[in-house]
Amino acid sequence: MKTHYRIFTVTLSMLFAAAAHGSLQWEQTAIELHPSINDKQAIGHFKYQNTGKSPLHFKQVHASCGCTTAQTQKDVVNPGEKGEITATFNIGDRTGTQVKTITVQTDDSDIVKATTQLKLTAVIPQPLEVSPTFLMWQDKEAPKPKTVLVKVAKDFTVKDLKVTPSSQDFQATVSRSGKDEFKIDVKPKDTSRMFAGTLTIQPDNTTKLSYVNMRVMGPNVPLTNSTVPVTRQPAPGSVLAPPTPVANPAMNSAPPPAPSSSPSSNH
Repeated sequence: MKTHYRIFTVTLSMLFAAAAHGSLQWEQTAIELHPSINDKQAIGHFKYQNTGKSPLHFKQVHASCGCTTAQTQKDVVNPGEKGEITATFNIGDRTGTQVKTITVQTDDSDIVKATTQLKLTAVIPQPLEVSPTFLMWQDKEAPKPKTVLVKVAKDFTVKDLKVTPSSQDFQATVSRSGKDEFKIDVKPKDTSRMFAGTLTIQPDNTTKLSYVNMRVMGPNVPLTNSTVPVTRQPAPGSVLAPPTPVANPAMNSAPPPAPSSSPSSNH
C-alpha cells in the first residue's frame, strides 16, 4: 500500500512540476508581407502568450542576417501575459521574394519548446521587367548594338532610366519605345578580345536596380597536334580498312647458310 502511495505521490509531483513551468504559445510563427515598391521596411509582429504557471525569460533573440532586426517588448513574461516580437526587414534595393528567420530561445524547461524559429517573408515587387538579362558577342562578330527591352510594372511611373555600364568597353543608349516601355541599345567597342561587364539600370524615382550581364567571347585558341593528338574517326556506316601489316625485317631476310659438314682441306 505504501509503495502504491509513493508512486502516486511522485507521479502527481511530476505533473505539477510540468504544469508549473512557463511556456510561450505563438499565434503564428510565419508571416508573409507584401510591401509596396517605395516601402523602405517590412515589419512583422509575432504575438505570443505565456500559458504556463511560472515566469519565462528570453535568453536570446537572433535574426538570420544584418538586414533584419528583432526586438522583444520585455525580457520576462509572467504567467498569462501577452507580448510580441517585432521583426523589421530593411528592404534597400532588394526585390523579389525575401525570406528571413528569427531564432528565439527561452528558459522553458521543455527543450523542444525552448527554441522557436520565426519566419518573415517579404514579397517585394520589381519595378522593371528586363529582357534579356544577358548579352553576348561571339568571336569576330560585328560589334553591332543589341537591344534590351524594359517594361515598367503596373502602378509604377518611370519618366527616365539611368543606365551605367561597369566597363568603358561597352556603350549604352536609352530611348522610349512606347508607353511604359524603354529600349536600351548596347554595343561593345570591339570583339577582337575577350572582356565582360554589367549594365546597371535604375529608374528615376527609386533606388531599386536591375542588371544585364554582357560578354564578348574573343578569339578562340586553336589546339595544335603537338599538344592534342588527332584521331580520325570513320564516317557513319563505313568500315575501317584493316591496318597494313608492317614487314618484319627478321622474317623477310634470307636465312644464314648452313655450316659445311666436309672437313676443310689444307693446301
